[in-house]
Amino acid sequence: MVHLTSIASDATAKRGSIVEGVENIKMDEPAEDEVTASVYGSRFAAQELPQHEMPDHEMPKDVAYRLIRDDLTLDGNPMLNLASFVTTYMEEEVEKLMAEALPKNFIDYEEYPQTAEIQNRCVSMIARMFNAPTHSDDADAMGTSTVGSSEAIMLAVLAMKRRWQNKRKAEGKDFSKPNMVMNSAVQVCWEKAARYFEVEERYAYCTPERYVIDPDEAVSLVDENTIGICAIIGTTYTGEYEDVKAINDRLVEKDIDCPIHVDAASGGFVVPFVLPELTWDFRLEKVVSINVSGHKYGLVYPGVGWVVWRSPEYLPKELVFNINYLGADQASFTLNFSKGASQVIGQYYQMIRLGKRGYRSIMMNLTRTADYLAANLKQLGFIILSKGRGQGLPLVAFRLDPKLGHHYDEFAVAHQLRERGWVVPAYTMAPHSENLKLMRVVVREDFSRSRCDALVKDIKLAIETLNGMDKKSIDDHQA
Repeated sequence: MVHLTSIASDATAKRGSIVEGVENIKMDEPAEDEVTASVYGSRFAAQELPQHEMPDHEMPKDVAYRLIRDDLTLDGNPMLNLASFVTTYMEEEVEKLMAEALPKNFIDYEEYPQTAEIQNRCVSMIARMFNAPTHSDDADAMGTSTVGSSEAIMLAVLAMKRRWQNKRKAEGKDFSKPNMVMNSAVQVCWEKAARYFEVEERYAYCTPERYVIDPDEAVSLVDENTIGICAIIGTTYTGEYEDVKAINDRLVEKDIDCPIHVDAASGGFVVPFVLPELTWDFRLEKVVSINVSGHKYGLVYPGVGWVVWRSPEYLPKELVFNINYLGADQASFTLNFSKGASQVIGQYYQMIRLGKRGYRSIMMNLTRTADYLAANLKQLGFIILSKGRGQGLPLVAFRLDPKLGHHYDEFAVAHQLRERGWVVPAYTMAPHSENLKLMRVVVREDFSRSRCDALVKDIKLAIETLNGMDKKSIDDHQA
């Protein structure tokens, strides 16, 4: 997620030290020599790294590299960040391919036609994986790459809104109050899309016992101003799959003309290989578009996403821009313009390198590891909130058992684990069930059985440590 930052005032930027008064202490100035036997013998090592204004003079490349690398050591270890769905491991061969593609601007199809062709291959493979209609020449599913599922979702919302508006205009009806039905447990990008594009958010709220959308409630919220329903394959909170088929069937039964967009950001590369019998995709007539994140279980470094539409009917032509100032006529439907080509190439490598069998092997291993972790946590006294045995994403959502009367909460456990380097998030459930606290471990490709054992040992140690502390000590420790 991109964070907004404030620009420091001149007074703040000129403040030379963290501790007030230290700037008045006289120290010998480092020598002016720029070529030394050691990075740390140079004058740059004795100076503060530029923070607010670009320096007037250059520095040697090896010095710049080392000082920035040292600065980045304060970041956490990505492999121990169990909060994130984002891929943290790729093979050396694909890393080399992606590095070689860094200078390529993906949007310049005329200059890099083969890169554009590789995107088209990826779109075709993903669309077929989602059972897009391909049975006749008239079937014409279409899609594009994005910088992630956030952009993909915004494009899908734009398409649904404009299609609804066009229909209302043709009927001579008011088109000023669009709304969209979604679970209150949607990822924040859905709230952004709704607010940025002025679409009313209609929530089907979670309950303390149910964390997915209720199909009956969702359909009951639909009216003539509804542009679509969002259904999630792999919720952020508990990794559950929403019942897209039930929503579809109720819309059909009631003869309601309302499309479904499936947010498969996390589950799109999991379900086809672990739970292929689940009907959630273009096999359902009301599903008109699907997004998926390549940088999650698509096994590519961030950021790449994909969005596919059932047919051109669901992507109004006026949203597609035709340009020729890069050397050739080309169509564009994106929120941004320039972007790197590396991630698209990385996605293509993964799909042809692994194939269906390779993806299935990885996803099944992740599912087994998640089940193993859940069994261990249950043995330690936690309540498991996520689905196991492939019925949900390969993650484990869990909470402390309130019956055990702990004098600490999930946030205290997360704090203890952070001291061991693990990032295991503690958070509250979606609106209307926010009194429920829980934790979540996302099982990614590089989360092996041995690393899982190490985590279980540290969770056990964290519980033992907290059990030996009084409540005041815990509160003081977290402050």
